Amino acid sequence: MKYLQDYQEEAQTALFNKTGAFFAFSNLQFDEQKKDKVKYVSMGAGLICPESNIPELIEKLDSIHKEAIAQDLKDNGAEGIIKRELYNHECFYTGNTEDVGLDGYGFTDEQIQAVYNKEYPNANL
Repeated sequence: MKYLQDYQEEAQTALFNKTGAFFAFSNLQFDEQKKDKVKYVSMGAGLICPESNIPELIEKLDSIHKEAIAQDLKDNGAEGIIKRELYNHECFYTGNTEDVGLDGYGFTDEQIQAVYNKEYPNANL
């Protein structure tokens, strides 16, 4: 089963190339990728973008994220996605479903808990 990032990766890479955005986690990485006479801004988490392209980057990243969620829902359904993320975030070990990583999907706590309760007997703890 694909993860949300799998649905986003290709479009995000194309957007980064188009806008001149890149990831850098050190001054050396930044210096290797920067272009002369371009003002860059850190977007957080190592993402660097030319200042002039920030509005496009933010708008399109949001669009890519929403489209990826829609495709994920179409391909895997709500229960499949919730189950995938419960396992991915080791919720059956911790018993905590609060940080399951489903922001943007619109699932309720009750939906998540229902899938957790249904799947718990099958989890290999």
